[in-house]
Amino acid sequence: MENATEDLIYEVKDGIGWITFNRPQARNAFTFAMYEGVAEICRNAGRGEAVSAIVMCGAGEKAFAAGTDIGQFKDFSTAEDAFAYEDNGNRMMADIESCPVPTIAAIHGACTGGGAAVAASCDIRLTAADLKFGFPIARTLGNCLSNENLRRLSWIVGPARVSEMLLTARLVGAEEARAIGLVSEVLPDRDAVMARAAEMAETMKGHAPITMRVTKEALRRLRTSGAVPEDRDLIEAAYTSADFREGMSAFLEKRRPNWQNR
Repeated sequence: MENATEDLIYEVKDGIGWITFNRPQARNAFTFAMYEGVAEICRNAGRGEAVSAIVMCGAGEKAFAAGTDIGQFKDFSTAEDAFAYEDNGNRMMADIESCPVPTIAAIHGACTGGGAAVAASCDIRLTAADLKFGFPIARTLGNCLSNENLRRLSWIVGPARVSEMLLTARLVGAEEARAIGLVSEVLPDRDAVMARAAEMAETMKGHAPITMRVTKEALRRLRTSGAVPEDRDLIEAAYTSADFREGMSAFLEKRRPNWQNR
């Protein structure tokens, strides 16, 4: 099976699904269609052609995925635009988490914003030594993360670490990522990560599929047990602010934002 578009490539080879984010000229920044494509692949995994595991990776040498393409935000003008974006993001990340087969993020280079959210939604994360992981929105765009994303990250590395990463807007390197449990292995480069991901996926082909499926679902239920606090007011405050418009303009113009706190 092979399903390719210009920006997202999906191939099944010997029972392993390979998703490639294919916008290397933009550091594989996600379009809305790419998010939806990944979610659809994960929802349909195991239907029809047998797939034992899915590996996600980025094309080129610079990035796994560097967030959402800023051009996707240019038409945002109301709180409803922001709510729709975050609601869709929550649904798509949930589709990745609910994928019935194991998912492996084979990371190299920049893994930021939406790309970092996708990686965090996978079951296993492997990385090359050049990793730069994080959500630098406090110094770039001036938007925010949904409570669903915050809870997912807190489940992986703990709320104190998430607070420090987001409020300082710094990027985490490979060795720190391994030390805090964000990734399970650090490999020398992209080729080594891809080889290790293939080896791991091949091993999973021999495992009991029901055991893996119910284990994944049990962990998902543990993480999502309990209500998620309301975040509509927070999303509206960030996405409808003048600072968010300034953050987008500054990003596109490659300059520092001039925050006005309004």
